[in-house]
Amino acid sequence: MEEIHLDNEQKLDRSFLGQPRGLRTLFFTEMWERFSYYGMRALLIYYMYYSVSQGGLGFNQTTAASIMSIYSALVYVSSVLGGFLSDRVWGSRKTVFIGGILIMVGHMVLSLPFGAPALFISIAFIVIGTGLLKPNVSDMVGQLYSPEDRRRDAGFSIFVFGINLGSLVSPFLVGRIGLNVNFHLGFSLAAIGMFFGLLQYYFDGKKTLSKDSLYPTDPLQPGEMNKVVRRVILGVVGIGLILLLMFLMNALTLENVISLISILVILTPVAYFTLMLTSEKTNAKERSRVRAYIPLFIAAALFWAIEEQGSAVLALFAADRTRLDFLGLHLAASDFQSLNPLFIMIYTTPFVWLWTKWGKKQPSSPAKFATGLIFAGASYLIMAMPGALFGTAGKVSPLWLVGSWAVVEIAEMLISPIGLSVTTKLAPKAFASQMMSMWFLADSAGSAVNAQIVRFYSTKTEVPYFATIGIVSVILGIVLFMMVPMIKRAMKGVL
Repeated sequence: MEEIHLDNEQKLDRSFLGQPRGLRTLFFTEMWERFSYYGMRALLIYYMYYSVSQGGLGFNQTTAASIMSIYSALVYVSSVLGGFLSDRVWGSRKTVFIGGILIMVGHMVLSLPFGAPALFISIAFIVIGTGLLKPNVSDMVGQLYSPEDRRRDAGFSIFVFGINLGSLVSPFLVGRIGLNVNFHLGFSLAAIGMFFGLLQYYFDGKKTLSKDSLYPTDPLQPGEMNKVVRRVILGVVGIGLILLLMFLMNALTLENVISLISILVILTPVAYFTLMLTSEKTNAKERSRVRAYIPLFIAAALFWAIEEQGSAVLALFAADRTRLDFLGLHLAASDFQSLNPLFIMIYTTPFVWLWTKWGKKQPSSPAKFATGLIFAGASYLIMAMPGALFGTAGKVSPLWLVGSWAVVEIAEMLISPIGLSVTTKLAPKAFASQMMSMWFLADSAGSAVNAQIVRFYSTKTEVPYFATIGIVSVILGIVLFMMVPMIKRAMKGVL
């Protein structure tokens, strides 16, 4: 009788675009959070490498690109903390709210004209805040649906549409005001966007979100707290000793710190997979599903490595190699950061329709991932073409960037919402929010790799840089296609 009651309840709960009404709250909360984050991100690399006389910090472009990449890595690796605090201490709803406050404070600090110290302080606030907010918002979307609800993929696609609605507008507002008026005024708009997101979440969430989100799913027991504290202390002391050793060896440079963070970020998902596979809280079926998730995780990391270079390598290409006067319009270099969300919004409706139309006949999640990798690689092969055809000394049409983003966002539609959905379905019960953190660790790992490889990008290396990454992605997509039957068996009935 209980299952029948739940099915009927799901049929009645179609108050937001045919989806549960709680999706409305999470849709608009994430829309404003992404407005703040992507507005800041569209402007940040230019703020770092513009000269001090132009209002910037005067870093060189290579350092600025590496900082952008490691910033993204830290933002997503901190989702491990957010997942833990949600599952074991605060519950998802409170964790998201605290994260939003920290993000807003981080943008406020960045809006102050205090140079590099303000930059790194703001990074700390935004990194921790985003780690608390992002995995738990996405996990709460998954909680709106039963495992059998066929609306799940469509619901996540609508949720991703909300993410990109905020991301579309912010580069034009934050980016143009920052570049044309004042960097710090631009960053202040990002803080205002997060403030609106907090208002939406707090007041609407009281009406639409389940009371279960107020409580942790696996609360810490009294005897476990000491173990957690010891592990935190050991981790902090260990990192402190490494930094001290680097200082004593005269190796404590920004570049070496970035390399250290890259190594730690890549090791984090390895440790997490080991924990879930060996935990007594994970049963045999759940372990099989976690193993099936590993190749999908690797594929996602490669995709995000390509996609996240949009705010670093492609941002440099937009500023240095692209004609900004086009068809009577004068473009700002930051405008191109809106191409990502623009194409996601264009593609969302046909992809939602496609998955709904195909129903049970749609490709499996691993097959979608494999196709996505091939499209991601193709987007970089497109970027190799202008340099190969016309040389790298002059400037080229902005249509090359438009075409590349148009292709890579097809890949994102095949990987990002599908990855969010399959993560919630493959997650062991005791690691629900923490498994969602694993999804964001894929982005983190890809960005950590970026922090190292973006150093090889320059005008002289442009063609081999784009071509090599593109070819590797296409080849790995083909390999993943060959692994699809094996992965599907390990998923134990999850589609």
